[in-house]
Amino acid sequence: MAFDLWLIYLVATLGLALTPGPNSLLALTHGGLYGARHALATILGGVVGFSLLIALAMFGLSALLKAAPAALLALKWLGGAYLVWLGVQLWRTPALLPGLAVEAPLPPAHALFRQGLLSALSNPKVILFYGAFLPQFLDPQRGLLGQFVVMAATFAVVEFLVELALALLAFRVRPWLQRGGRAFNRCCGLLFVLLGLALPLAR
Repeated sequence: MAFDLWLIYLVATLGLALTPGPNSLLALTHGGLYGARHALATILGGVVGFSLLIALAMFGLSALLKAAPAALLALKWLGGAYLVWLGVQLWRTPALLPGLAVEAPLPPAHALFRQGLLSALSNPKVILFYGAFLPQFLDPQRGLLGQFVVMAATFAVVEFLVELALALLAFRVRPWLQRGGRAFNRCCGLLFVLLGLALPLAR
């Protein structure tokens, strides 16, 4: 992949990572609830999920989904249902209590990782987006595998850094979350529910 083309791809990827979505919202929420260190598991799960979607897009699943609308519809409903479930869980999460942050039970790392992974995989529209986005940066004169590795690694690093920044930002406003955390949790939960309801209806 030519360096100048990679720079353009880097800028485009940064813009994509900064676009609000379920995983950035989840990183922000978990960063506020559990701290940035524990939110790392959530962020890594999301990065793995996005990398899998990039791989699927690169090797033709987007074409399969376009040819089989019923499969896409089923994936959209499953993804929407998961986002609604995640939103309900966030809505029911109690606010942080002053002085109890350290003693409060934390979900195991694998549970946080799974939430990040499933949140990334729950939107099949991302596969179609990558199917249209990534070919713009492919050089047909170069090997596909090498370009895939560069593009996937670039996206993974950028997405990781953006979500980590969100988690750190949330942790810095933790004192506010201890006072108004219940409202914060419910707001984030409501956004997830709205995303889950809108996803299957999106054209």
